[in-house]
Amino acid sequence: FFDLFVGEAILQCSLKINSFFLSLEMATRRVSSLLSQSVQPLRPCWHPVSGSVRRLTMASEVFVVSAARTPIGSFQGALSSIPAPRLGATVIRSVVAQAGIDGAQVGEVYMGNVLQAGIGQAPARQATLFADLPKTTPCTTVNKVCASGMKSIMLASQGLLCGSQDIMVAGGMESMSNVPYLLPKGRGGFGYGDQKVVDGIVLDGLTDVYNEFHMGCCAENTAKVHSITREDQDAFAIESYTRSAAATEAGVLKAEITPVTVSPGRGKPDVVVAEDEEFKKVKFDKIPKLRTVFQADGGTVTAANASTLNDGAAAVLLMNSAAVERTGAKPLAKIRGFGDAAMEPIDFPIAPAAAVPVALKNAGVMAEDIDLWEINEAFSVVVLANMKILGVPLEKVNVNGGAVSLGHPIGMSGARLVVHLAHQLKKGQLGCASICNGGGGASAIVLEGL
Repeated sequence: FFDLFVGEAILQCSLKINSFFLSLEMATRRVSSLLSQSVQPLRPCWHPVSGSVRRLTMASEVFVVSAARTPIGSFQGALSSIPAPRLGATVIRSVVAQAGIDGAQVGEVYMGNVLQAGIGQAPARQATLFADLPKTTPCTTVNKVCASGMKSIMLASQGLLCGSQDIMVAGGMESMSNVPYLLPKGRGGFGYGDQKVVDGIVLDGLTDVYNEFHMGCCAENTAKVHSITREDQDAFAIESYTRSAAATEAGVLKAEITPVTVSPGRGKPDVVVAEDEEFKKVKFDKIPKLRTVFQADGGTVTAANASTLNDGAAAVLLMNSAAVERTGAKPLAKIRGFGDAAMEPIDFPIAPAAAVPVALKNAGVMAEDIDLWEINEAFSVVVLANMKILGVPLEKVNVNGGAVSLGHPIGMSGARLVVHLAHQLKKGQLGCASICNGGGGASAIVLEGL
């Protein structure tokens, strides 16, 4: 009986092995057959808005057709009653109108947003529909911390270059005034004793997760490593405020700002906010006297030489070359190249110095070819350190002020830099914008004025 049992088992195993090799041979023949066939062209894809069939074709260039931002509101200031998606809707609506196209022609929307707690699901989707674009418009929210707005523009540019879309809107939005406080243990029950309330701004926007300290501590480290003094940073902050005030007074920023109407309620008349709010609050005589925030002994970073908490949104409408020709659009600028870089989280302030060379290389230009530089002023030391590493003169950097004086709504700021360059570059001029982000990253982009 045992011999019969073993013999039957061996027979069954042999049959299964033979069946396996037969299946393997058939699969191999099938793969060989597929590989021997000629490569088929991309199938046409159905465009749900126009109802037409469109083939995917690679585009050679991407253009900034229109660019807009809201005024930047102070923390708990003029724009504090408006949630981030509503601010985003304002600029989306504006760039579509400025481009002179119907909203149905926008193939997709990317919007950066960092502090999403309490906003409601899919912030970019909200902004798109509140801007009255069709419900068939695909939307994506991007979170790369402070670089979110710029990264949204870079991702949209890639989509246009690949030919998956020919018209897109991209940008960023943030309402830091509306970020809620968090109860980390509330879901599971507090139990006994006092409990901690956590500031959502600090936790999700301003804390280095890996070293478990505020981003300002990273700034202090950069100041120490690169020998940048408190006096250097205060002088830069004063220059930033001075430039922002001069640009506003001269009307330089008007073309990029879309006014926001705020309804106070209770029968009060609407208020139109048309200028940035933050730079008007500076008291120059107090700047040298302020205490350092993140390092008591030997510290250099203060509330005056760092950026502030703010509200705002910015966006651009992008087209590839085929769409520009088809619509007869008159672009503001052309995107020449872009790139990202990353390093140790504590060194995030100098990450732009690594991202900029990538963007310049992809654009096929050199640093000396750049006419205007925008380096986000998360802290004064960020710009000073990157200028030092890159060898860029102050005369070409943030010529109309930056985040120290204008404000830093973190999901918006990267897009604001692009909006500003698009409006400021003269025909043939080149501009490079770069922004660092928490975790050790940075993004950079090169534009050419048209």
